[in-house]
Amino acid sequence: MQEHRTLTLLLLAAATFVSPGCQRRGKVMEVRDVEGRVPSADGVEIAYSARGKGDVALVLIHGGLADRGFWAPQMNAFADRYRVVALDLGGHGESGRGREEWTISSFAEDVRAVVDALSLGRVVLIGNSLGGPVGLEAAPLLGGRTLGVVGIDTFHDVTETFDAEQARARAEAFRRNFVETCDAMVASLFHPDCDPELLAWAKERMGATAPEVVVGLMEGLAGYDQARAVRGAGVPVRAVNGDLWPTEVEKNRAVAPGFDVKIIAKAGHYPMLEQPAEFNRRLLEVVGDLEKEAKRSGDRAQG
Repeated sequence: MQEHRTLTLLLLAAATFVSPGCQRRGKVMEVRDVEGRVPSADGVEIAYSARGKGDVALVLIHGGLADRGFWAPQMNAFADRYRVVALDLGGHGESGRGREEWTISSFAEDVRAVVDALSLGRVVLIGNSLGGPVGLEAAPLLGGRTLGVVGIDTFHDVTETFDAEQARARAEAFRRNFVETCDAMVASLFHPDCDPELLAWAKERMGATAPEVVVGLMEGLAGYDQARAVRGAGVPVRAVNGDLWPTEVEKNRAVAPGFDVKIIAKAGHYPMLEQPAEFNRRLLEVVGDLEKEAKRSGDRAQG
């Protein structure tokens, strides 16, 4: 347990993203790290980091109040076989805040802007929490480049529509007392056995998000229809979830027939941080399956 905690905290504390042009020598290839900024559809600048190379790019989309630093263990782990890209959605991390409405569709445009800026070909959109729906909305914007959308501790029940009254109540709670509401929310999202230092890191990081962005984000969730987004994505949908909340597999398959989920034990809303080694193994399995599925589809189309 102590070894796991030390590894996780070192990954979080390290200089996760390096400056443009920095190169690191791997065992079999040279990996080039890139950082940049690109305007989204509404002109808001979106910060991103990219590492590695490969025919398939893994585009990592963080959840609400988080940032691309939440993907540090994955940026380090996957760059020897994939192009790995992480971005800060508008209003988060180092990205701009000048946006009138903080909606899932506007965040999807942030993803498209980064994918286009890097001229990515085939991509797998990997979204934690809010990032899952963002990936669903981004998929049809990418013109057939998406192999699939992988939700990370999200898509527990895609038949649910975000309750409008609940969304507005949450927005009001953040408006009245941001610090207390944010701390309570973050604490509820981690597994009870999680490293307290990791929880403290997340509280500090997520608490740095501008309150007006969080309020707007919560309001923007009102009435959001996940099933519509799943059907509109037009690509396979999978999930890698923690074990704090159940995933309604059969309900999800009624909307997305090929849906499947891998469950990470002793992990909450951030399995990529709480159990990074197990998470990375499981995610690679999912991505590999999506690559095989895309190849079979291509072979059938050619035949």
